[in-house]
Amino acid sequence: MALAGGGAICIWNDITPEGRDEFYAWHLHEHMPERAAIPGFRRGRRYVGLDAATSPEFFTLYETETAEVQTSAPYLARLNAPTEWTRRATSAFRNTARALSRVEASLGPGAGGLLGTIRFAVAEGREADAAGLIADEALPAAAALPQVTGAHLCRTDLGASALKTTESRGRDDIGAAPSWVILVEACNEAPLDRALADLAAALAPILDGPVLIGRYRFEYECRIPA
Repeated sequence: MALAGGGAICIWNDITPEGRDEFYAWHLHEHMPERAAIPGFRRGRRYVGLDAATSPEFFTLYETETAEVQTSAPYLARLNAPTEWTRRATSAFRNTARALSRVEASLGPGAGGLLGTIRFAVAEGREADAAGLIADEALPAAAALPQVTGAHLCRTDLGASALKTTESRGRDDIGAAPSWVILVEACNEAPLDRALADLAAALAPILDGPVLIGRYRFEYECRIPA
């Protein structure tokens, strides 16, 4: 995901047991192709959790050419005209968080089979310090670890993320978006865990609240051929 300057839509969610089969069918055959076909979307990737008991089971990542695509008329048109299948499938969502973000820094040679997410908030007044610390020091150190294939810093547009649309209005499963997100991609669990631990330690002096860490395995990619 070499997307510095681009955008990333990060979505975490659980699913009810009775909604699982429909979630997979909907996500594979309608939802992800629908999203990937929106102008400015590059691709979508879905991951399943390695630690479903401690973090949301699924993580979906959509990459956009710019962050502005996430508030564009074509994307908002889809959000305000959900299909009946979308309404039915999302009724089984639980513990959902959705962050519309700008990719501030992106390092590494490519996608990895495993991905870690770090959700956090920065202490008031420390935003500039945080951006420098992460982009200039912590992220390059993580990206340089053996078998780490990518490390990315995303800052959330909280206003855009909180915007109510027809698709989200009335849903009580959607929580607040994280202000900041770090994504780490790796080949195996040991290097992923090392990178996540190092990043969490580096973030400690600038945090406001807890760090939420999730570890995920790649399941599926969707992109529309040019």
